[in-house]
Amino acid sequence: MQEKLRDIKPLIEIPDYSAWVYYGLIAAAVALISAIAAVVALRLWRMRKENLAKRYLAALKSIDWHDSKKAAYEATRYGRLIATDRRLKELYDQLLPLLEKYKYKKEVEPVDQETLNKFNLFVQVADESI
Repeated sequence: MQEKLRDIKPLIEIPDYSAWVYYGLIAAAVALISAIAAVVALRLWRMRKENLAKRYLAALKSIDWHDSKKAAYEATRYGRLIATDRRLKELYDQLLPLLEKYKYKKEVEPVDQETLNKFNLFVQVADESI
């Protein structure tokens, strides 16, 4: 009976990749969740950006030009925030020197028609771009 047992071969070692598969699945799940979170965050950021642009445009439209100093500061502030594309930046750069004469002084005169026309053009282009 001993001789029959001598024919038994030792156990064969089978490579075990289950740990690699497990960690690979975890890494793939984390990558997928991260990608989904990035897409959602990007969409929320774009929506927030659009809403802010609409608020800035509403603030520009509601400027009271009777107080020319305060109006010049508000137009400068909100104009800078809403000027994001090339055309709006060009118009803002043209409007800015016209607004400068109403700022930094104690007493200022009423806003002239040229400044109001440039401002209205800027608001109109901003309204079309949003």
